[in-house]
Amino acid sequence: MSTARTSRFRAALARAGGPALGTWVKLPVMESVELLALAGFDFVVIDLEHSAMNLETAYRLIGTANHLGMAPIVRIPNLDGGIAQRVLDAGAEGIMLPHVDTVGQAEAGVRAIRFPPLGARGVGSTSRAGAWGAMDRAEYLRYGQEEAVFVAQIESAEAARSAGAIAAVPGVDALLVGAADLSTSEETTEDDPHVVELISQTIKACAAAGKPIGNAGAATGRSVRAAIDAGYSFTMLGNDAGLLGSAAAAAVREGRAAGQEG
Repeated sequence: MSTARTSRFRAALARAGGPALGTWVKLPVMESVELLALAGFDFVVIDLEHSAMNLETAYRLIGTANHLGMAPIVRIPNLDGGIAQRVLDAGAEGIMLPHVDTVGQAEAGVRAIRFPPLGARGVGSTSRAGAWGAMDRAEYLRYGQEEAVFVAQIESAEAARSAGAIAAVPGVDALLVGAADLSTSEETTEDDPHVVELISQTIKACAAAGKPIGNAGAATGRSVRAAIDAGYSFTMLGNDAGLLGSAAAAAVREGRAAGQEG
C-alpha cells in the first residue's frame, strides 16, 4: 500500500473562501463526531485536556472522524506518558498542546511528535496510522514528518510575547490563541485593551513567521467574521456539548412560545 496520504487540516487551511472551521469534541460518543462531520466541519479537536474522556474513547472518535473525511486533531493535556505518540498512531492528524509559553516547550512538543532527526517519536507503522502495517514504511514516516500537524496554544502574556519565536520553531505548524487563559493569567477579561493588544501582537508575529493562527470563538457568523477581520486562518465554533445545549434550549423556547399562542 503506497498511496500518499495528505492532511485534511492542511488542505482546509489552504482552501480559498474563508477560515477553516472546527469545533471542540468534549462528549465521549462517536455520534457526536458523526453529526459534526455531517454538518460539514473541516476539523474537530478531541479534547483530552478539559474532558473526562479516556484514550480508548479518543481512539474511537479519531477513527470515526477519519472514516467520515473530517480531520481529527487531539488536544493532549501535556507530553507525559507518551500520549502524543499514542494518539498519532491512533490516526490523529495532529496534536494541540496547551500552555506553550517558551521556545523550549515548543521544541519539546516537536520532539514528541516528529520522527528523527527532527524529533524522537518512535516508529509504530503496524498501528492505524500505518494502515496496520499495510502502508509502506517510507510513507508512514513521510506523513509523520511532513503532514502531521503540531498546534501550540498561546495562553499567557509570556507566550504572547514569544509567539513569533515559537511559531518559527521548525516543526511547529500553527498557533492557537487561548484568550480565556491568557486574560485569566493577567487577572482581567478578554476585552481588556491590554489583552487585546497582546493577542494582536501574537497574530502579527505569527503572520510574520508565515504560520497559520487560530482562535476559539462562538458558534455564530458574527464570531467568524470577527476572526477573519482579526487575521485568524482557522477558528473553533463552540463545542459539541454547547451546540447540543443551544439547539435544545432553542427548541424548548420555541415549543413553549408556540404553546402559549392563542
